[in-house]
Amino acid sequence: MDKYRIKAVLLALVILTVYLLPACQSVEHTYIKTKTKARTEIWKAITDGTASSASVAIMDNGKLIYTDGFGMADRENNIPADKNTVFNIGSISKLFAATSIMLLVDEGAVALDNPVTDYLHQFTMADERYKDITVRMLLNHSSGLPGSTFWNNFGYEYNQNIYEELLASLSRSSLKHRPGELAAYCNDGFTLTEMLVTEVTGKSYSEFLAERLLKPLAMKNTGFGVGRLPKGMIPAKFYHPDGRAEPLEVVSLLASGGISSTAEDLCKFADSFSKDLIILSTQSRLEMLSAQPSELQGKLQGQGFPFGLGWDYADIEPYSGEELRLYGKSGGTGQYSAMLYTIPSQRISVAFIASGPQCNSSEIALNILSSYLEEKGLIVIEKGVISLPVKAQPFPSELMDYEGYYNSDSNTLRIELDNKNGMMIIYLVDGSNESAILSAVYNGGYFYDGDNRFYLTSVDGTDYLMEYDSKFDFYKIKAEKVKHINQPLQLSISLNNKVWLRRNVRAFEEKLLLPTHIISSAEIPGLPGYVNFNGLKVVKSLDYADMSVKSMRDLSELRLAENNGAVWALLSGAEYMPYELAPLMNVGINNLIIGSEGRNEWLNASFDAIINFEIPNKGRVLVFGPESILYDNMVDSGEIFVPAGSLIEVAGNPGDIVKVVVSAID
Repeated sequence: MDKYRIKAVLLALVILTVYLLPACQSVEHTYIKTKTKARTEIWKAITDGTASSASVAIMDNGKLIYTDGFGMADRENNIPADKNTVFNIGSISKLFAATSIMLLVDEGAVALDNPVTDYLHQFTMADERYKDITVRMLLNHSSGLPGSTFWNNFGYEYNQNIYEELLASLSRSSLKHRPGELAAYCNDGFTLTEMLVTEVTGKSYSEFLAERLLKPLAMKNTGFGVGRLPKGMIPAKFYHPDGRAEPLEVVSLLASGGISSTAEDLCKFADSFSKDLIILSTQSRLEMLSAQPSELQGKLQGQGFPFGLGWDYADIEPYSGEELRLYGKSGGTGQYSAMLYTIPSQRISVAFIASGPQCNSSEIALNILSSYLEEKGLIVIEKGVISLPVKAQPFPSELMDYEGYYNSDSNTLRIELDNKNGMMIIYLVDGSNESAILSAVYNGGYFYDGDNRFYLTSVDGTDYLMEYDSKFDFYKIKAEKVKHINQPLQLSISLNNKVWLRRNVRAFEEKLLLPTHIISSAEIPGLPGYVNFNGLKVVKSLDYADMSVKSMRDLSELRLAENNGAVWALLSGAEYMPYELAPLMNVGINNLIIGSEGRNEWLNASFDAIINFEIPNKGRVLVFGPESILYDNMVDSGEIFVPAGSLIEVAGNPGDIVKVVVSAID
């Protein structure tokens, strides 16, 4: 009996052990909810047409939790996007530039608070204050440089003259504000950073990155533009909603936005900012993880834009708890959209990249990160609270002083205030025309337009309209008031209602910059002493108009210059001729020859016609119709109908001949 009882007990123990084994063993968490969230968000973007393909990765403590590709990377060759598909990452490239500088800081080759001119002797400006720009200011957007030299730097080939063209443009430029005074997003600062790295190390920027960052971090799928990838790396093509594919993009602004990568590689890079990996010294790593406020920061209500060294968002707290402080960098080009988030204290990173410039990568990546943190038990996502309409209140009479014209990026706005009804109305100004774009009610110190919140303030004699970012809890400058001029000046010619054609276009420039090829200038009746030419400018002399504000990004200066008896406009590195100088198109063969200076040529189609083109290798033909772009030989071919009022633009190498064969329509 005892023998059988022992056998039965042993058998029961075996059964119990087998039954309990799955519960006792460590079962790997699969994060099904997060993966489902990622797939749902990404496929929604693809199906609604804002992305044609995408890639995502989640990394936790150095381990890939999830990585996947979506859509087709190459439809013609039936290649789906996967974890190794390469996308352009746009301005996330700035983090690589900032890290490169910190590597040189660790070596003692560069000091963050030394003047840029200590290292880049060929850098000069027309404004003597440029000598006060430090290396740190290039990285945290507080240098005061006007903005971004984009001409010919977004395209399908690398612009070999990028350094020379930038230095030449800056040598004629002024600063928009005193270095360090405030921070306005600035791409040119990172191109100078790229040049500084090259100057200090004696190596090309791409060589330095490959040796000091990409190889140590095993970032095998990171390169320098999808249009320049080596064999074996598969790029994601960008497709328009109608199925047409753009040529592969090359962004010549390497440090500012020219790197290509995968979501997995970006997570590896982000993980290098945790304390468990050694790329930078502890001091340099902590500097990279510190917010970099400008002088304006402490003079505004609430937290200002949280720039870091390369980061858009540095050391912010969208989630409760000191151990969940977030860092983020977005990126966008003419063909791609990307976002990288990381929480270094937790070694958690999320990267998302899409082919499609309209894709909301920032929101998608944040939703994926939040889902992961919740599923991991680090946060609780609360359901949104329904906000009730805000009741209007009369506001203090001193706010009426904020009425007037404002500059918001390249747009001119007019703010109208109604004290009695507690209203702020914002109008978009286009010459003598205005249209209301926002109506907000005042309550308790703020103006509300639905979920949007604004306030008006004055700092050191400058008036600002501030806008609240509810996602990350900070205020950013929405617009800056244009100052009234007691004794307004005028340019040597009237710019009111004039059309200008750009003449420094290279054949490889991509579609992103086509809106800069034809622009209109105007004068605003209520703003004497100002002209609107690719943004509002204040007239300083007969041939010069300066930037009208100091806090907006991508500003430019206007100069008028005589060219063969006509007045041309020079816009911070771009050249424009009056529309009237474009020759009229003739029936038959029109030969357009690219001259020795390489300037693109224009033709004015004054009648309806059927047109064929004979285009040399690497030549470019664009047809701008009265309402839209009708033809681009990068994506179109064959003969086309061209209505009267269209403009034909051709570009190529010096000596190239583009034949425009025209048949009139009776």
